[in-house]
Parts: sequence; structure tokens; C-alpha cells
Amino acid sequence: MTKALSTAEVAAYRERGIHFPIRALPTSEADALAARFHASPEPIKGRVNQKPHLLFPWLNELVRDPRIVDAVEDVLGPDIWCWGSQFFAKPAGDPAYTSWHQDGTYWGLSSQDVVTAWLALTPSTRESGCMQVVPGTHHEQVPHEDKFDEKNMLSRGQEIAVTVDPASVVDVELKPGEMSLHHVLLFHGSEPNRAAHPRIGFAIRYVATHVRQRSPIRESATLVRGTDAYGHFEPERPPEGDMHPDAVARHNEIIDRQLRILYEGAQQRGKLGPADAASRADALM
Repeated sequence: MTKALSTAEVAAYRERGIHFPIRALPTSEADALAARFHASPEPIKGRVNQKPHLLFPWLNELVRDPRIVDAVEDVLGPDIWCWGSQFFAKPAGDPAYTSWHQDGTYWGLSSQDVVTAWLALTPSTRESGCMQVVPGTHHEQVPHEDKFDEKNMLSRGQEIAVTVDPASVVDVELKPGEMSLHHVLLFHGSEPNRAAHPRIGFAIRYVATHVRQRSPIRESATLVRGTDAYGHFEPERPPEGDMHPDAVARHNEIIDRQLRILYEGAQQRGKLGPADAASRADALM
């Protein structure tokens, strides 16, 4: 039996690689989370914006929230890791964009049983630069090129090396508190924010517990549902408080390991030299 999605909605997700909108939180809660993001004494950007749920208890609670995880369970099954999280924020009038890409290109994960819950904290519309997708493109990995445009929200500017037909593009418009679920290989991107308000989304990456990291470097994750019978990931601890020194120390070590894995994947494709890998501070998300 499904918990949050109907059988038809799960089937549509498997066919299209995406399902939306899903009402996860009331608008008032989304507004409060957006306000908390803006008011954070430590700006949530750069390295802090990689797995921030390991640095802020309110985000650790959010990645475990059953109103989100119930829908994820409907597509991944009952045993679930939170493998990563990240804010995608565009201020009003921000020229930043996200190139067409597939999430799993450099992640090194062994299976496609990976889904992103993209939670809107402010209106995510075509005008404000909502996520755009090409449904049905999640069945195979395609080549990517790295273009390093400073306005690209992706750290390597990774972009699919195939042409996207504009007629096939779907705007994933979401109201505050709504979310989408999308497959790890779905073509997606976004345009600049041309609206008079910010566009803030929180992307949570979930994986089934049977999924493993192919790199020999051991990685970590946060168990949010069920049990782990495989031991592929080192369990992560919740933060003791916002930017608590112990949590910051653990987070630094975890992100260092993740960066080595992610850039190892890029190097294997001949896209990045070792010196470049060592100098980069943000992840290939």
C-alpha cells in the first residue's frame, strides 16, 4: 500500500521520471522556513550549503519529516537514506540559471533508486525560474560537457551534450509548501529569476538503503526511514545546535570525503585535473 501517492501517481512517476505538485507543508510553514533561511547568522551557501541538515537541527528535522518521506517511500521503498541536501536560492532578478543536466552524472552511486524531493519555500513559477524538466528522459545516462559559466548554479556547469526540444519542456511550477519528486537521471534545469520575489527551493536527495557508493572512499548518509541491512554508508549524527562546533567538525570531514568522490568521477571522464579538484569548495550537485 502507498502512504502519500496513489498507485496511478507512482506509475506516472515511473513513466515520466517526475511527479508534482505534492502538498508537503502548509504555506505558513514554508514561509517560516524561508524566513529562517534568510535570517541564518551563518549564510547557507558554499560548503555550508552542502548537507546543511548536518549543521542545522531544523533542517535535520525537515529531511526526516514524514510529510515528505511518506511520498519518497512510495517510490523508493521503506528503507531510506538522506544522502544529501542543498538550497537552490535565486534572489529577485537574479541572472543565475541551472544548465540542463542529470543529477547522477558524477555521484558515483550504484543504482538509479535515487530521488530528489524539491520543496518550494517561495513561489516557484516560470517567471521566477522554476525547475524545468523533460519527462521520460530518465532511462539512460547521457554524456555531459563542463562549461564553467559563472552564472550557472552548478559548480562545474555540467550540461547534457544532447539537444533539448523546447516543445518537450515542462515547467515545474510549485506553490510554497509544495514539492516535486524527480528521478536521478531526469533531464532538468532552470532559467534566471525574472520575478520581483526570491525563488527558494530545498532539494533533498534520498536513496534506497541497498544503493552503495562505487568509490572506494567510504561515504556517509542519514537514515530517515526503516532500517539499514547493508552497511554501505556510515550513519550520520544530527547536529547538536545551529553550527555547533562538533557538528561543524564532522561536517567538514564528511564534505571533504564527498568532494573527493564527486571530483574523482569528473576526473575519470577527463574533465578535471587533480589540482582543480583540490581547489574547488562546492559539490557537483
